Amino acid sequence: MKHNDRWINLLMGIAPIPLTLVFTSLILLAMGASPWEAYRNIFNGAFSSPEKVADVFAACVPLVLCSAGLAITFAAGQWNVGVEGQIILGAIFATWAARTLAWPQVPLLAAMLLAGLLGGALWGSFAGLLKVFGKVHEIFGGLGLNYLAQALAIWLIFNPWKPAGGATMSGTDLFPEAARMPHLGHLRVAPLAVVLALIAVALVTFLLRGTRWGLELKALGKGFVSAFTLGVPATPRLLTAFAACGGMAGIAGTILCSARYIRMIPAISGGQGYLALLVALISGSSNPQWIPFIAFFFAAAGVGSPQLEYNMHLDSSLGGVLEASVVLSVMFVSGWRVLLARKRSQAAALVSAEQEVTA
Repeated sequence: MKHNDRWINLLMGIAPIPLTLVFTSLILLAMGASPWEAYRNIFNGAFSSPEKVADVFAACVPLVLCSAGLAITFAAGQWNVGVEGQIILGAIFATWAARTLAWPQVPLLAAMLLAGLLGGALWGSFAGLLKVFGKVHEIFGGLGLNYLAQALAIWLIFNPWKPAGGATMSGTDLFPEAARMPHLGHLRVAPLAVVLALIAVALVTFLLRGTRWGLELKALGKGFVSAFTLGVPATPRLLTAFAACGGMAGIAGTILCSARYIRMIPAISGGQGYLALLVALISGSSNPQWIPFIAFFFAAAGVGSPQLEYNMHLDSSLGGVLEASVVLSVMFVSGWRVLLARKRSQAAALVSAEQEVTA
């Protein structure tokens, strides 16, 4: 029986891959395109040169940071949809440090990262405060804070931070050299950013698995009744979860404005927060160690999908369809696993009851 269970678990683990390929292939065939040619173009668009690979890593970093933060709020049973706003506030605080502090590169970058962490954590805490004291659901509170953060960014760029030649959607003036995160040679990836993302994943994995704080967050995720029964201080834990997630999103915002754009732009978040929700949905709060691999796949699909438009005259948004298909496939298989487990439990209970009656 155990041998069969092992094979079933293995099949369930790999099932989302063929499901995704079948679903996206059917869409491509319906559009009159070759699935093999489309997948080949996406792969070449992401890995055909060192520059493309570097772009994939650069796109992966903010996804990893935001997804690691979301694993914390998921553990507490909260949908922190306000990650977009937390990225923006992190970028705003980091931009303030870059424009204000005339320091050498190392202390200035450290100050920008700390400022970004603080900005994101504060914005995340607002979502938590709205949830706890305002009784506003975290989804609605997060979405409202996202729009507010976006409006604040636009106001800053078009007013106090506007370039000398006049405000444009291009953003602020370029950051001074000391405020720019060093790249790997001519490639557009910052090694420090990659290291920070990996440290974030390791830290979140340790916190959720090896600390009392992580255990209490999981108890809170089961419901306030469970948390109360175990003596977990629900409100402080909830607020720290939102603040921790916001802090990581704020660091992602710092990296975006310091390493990718080298300025503050109106659309600094670029939908990274919403995409990170999909990454976190797949990994779940129980497996944060898988976040870098899932985020890498999403980043590769995003970087490679423009080749569909260049070479096959297909909409590059098909890369997003591929990403969404992965999420749907994983959720479908997860639901099927739960259903099978429930049926097994019912069958075992029925056998146990029959044995008691016979005895």
